[in-house]
Amino acid sequence: MYPRLILLGVFLTVTASTLSAQDTVKVSLQEFIEIGVNNSGQLDFEQQKVSLAENRISQAQNQRYLPRFELSTQHGLVPGVKSNVEGLDPSEFYLDPNLENDWEDIGVFTRAEVNAVQPIFAWGGLRNLVKAARAGAESAKEQFESQKGNIEMRLYELYESYLLSIELKRLLDEANDQIDKIEDQIEEQRESGDSELDESDVFKFEIFKSEFAVRAAEVNENIAYVKSIWSYVTQSDQNTVYMPDLQFLDPVGNDIQELNYYRAHAVQERAEIKAIEAGIEAAEYGLEATKAQNYPTLFLGLSGSYANTPNRPRQSNPFIINNSNYASAAFGIGIRQNLDFFSMKSDVERSNIQYKQSKYLKDAAVDGIVLEINERYKNASLSKVKVERTDEALVTSKKWLRQEQLDYDFGMGDTKDLIDAMKKELELKVQLKREIFQFNKNMAELYKASGMDITTLKLNNN
Repeated sequence: MYPRLILLGVFLTVTASTLSAQDTVKVSLQEFIEIGVNNSGQLDFEQQKVSLAENRISQAQNQRYLPRFELSTQHGLVPGVKSNVEGLDPSEFYLDPNLENDWEDIGVFTRAEVNAVQPIFAWGGLRNLVKAARAGAESAKEQFESQKGNIEMRLYELYESYLLSIELKRLLDEANDQIDKIEDQIEEQRESGDSELDESDVFKFEIFKSEFAVRAAEVNENIAYVKSIWSYVTQSDQNTVYMPDLQFLDPVGNDIQELNYYRAHAVQERAEIKAIEAGIEAAEYGLEATKAQNYPTLFLGLSGSYANTPNRPRQSNPFIINNSNYASAAFGIGIRQNLDFFSMKSDVERSNIQYKQSKYLKDAAVDGIVLEINERYKNASLSKVKVERTDEALVTSKKWLRQEQLDYDFGMGDTKDLIDAMKKELELKVQLKREIFQFNKNMAELYKASGMDITTLKLNNN
């Protein structure tokens, strides 16, 4: 008996220490977005595209200095040579037409060759190639920022969803208290034998309770879902729980500006536009680099070769080279010209088409962004009106519920009117919070479409 009690005490102690060790970390919107962005695998994938674009810059720069620098070596075993001419110096073995291999004299053959080319003048081709690579890297960075903005928007919506779930949970708790109060009043009327109690109203009240229980279950499931997504985004463990540092979901405090304000800001600041502009610049430099290929390239050339085989003598005649034992070097200026003019013409035409295509892409992107801004602006403006009108209706419903509660307390009202008033107030409270959620989301989408930072939206920190 006692060992079981001891084990139970140890279990309760460990459980209590585990629960107490669990930390609740409250984070602001900006902190939550930073955590989500840092933990995003998608952004890690997109970052590699930026790294590849930056690597192309290094590759282009390397083409400017010794783009060709090669070393090759050969090694093997070769026989020596012998001559039957008496008194012939080994350095003049080339004079003997009847030289023979000496298989009794085996030596190690070693040869090394070096070739290097350094461009001097390429009509700006290499310089434009580097500029095109830099512009391409800038375009990749802006595309990364665009993807980052999409993720930030989803994280903003997730943060607001947590606030909405908190608000709905609070509303359900308040409504549940009111339901319990009405139920107690009905039971009192039944016990006192009040003849004015209409059983049909009681049935309606029971139906309302069942419908309310369904809504409460939906809200609780949604809260669990939001918390699980938060846990995944923040990569929190069992000892850490993240939650918003706010407790109320209120409309953002930023005023809606004129439509042209968002249009102008979008054209200047949207990451997509900046990426396209950098792409246009890259296409322009690429076109110039392609044109430079039509002209001859001036370069410095260096080549050297060295071979050594101890059992084979060098030859003294400068016009005779023993391929197994010699040394040579050459250095000079050369000209390289591609004579495939038809292919080069096609390359220039293709680069020119790509340049025009990138310019047309910007025009199409601007048109699409303007249409998107109009849509986002309309949604935000309409959401603001819905929030204001729903709030006005909620104020009226509160007055109605207060009046019905007073009439019911004084015995002048009936259960049906009280339930209808309470139901309408609950519906309007829930609707108001959802309209606020939609308004905040639409404002964030308007800011994102305009190239503005969504974390600058002013959240009420009550």
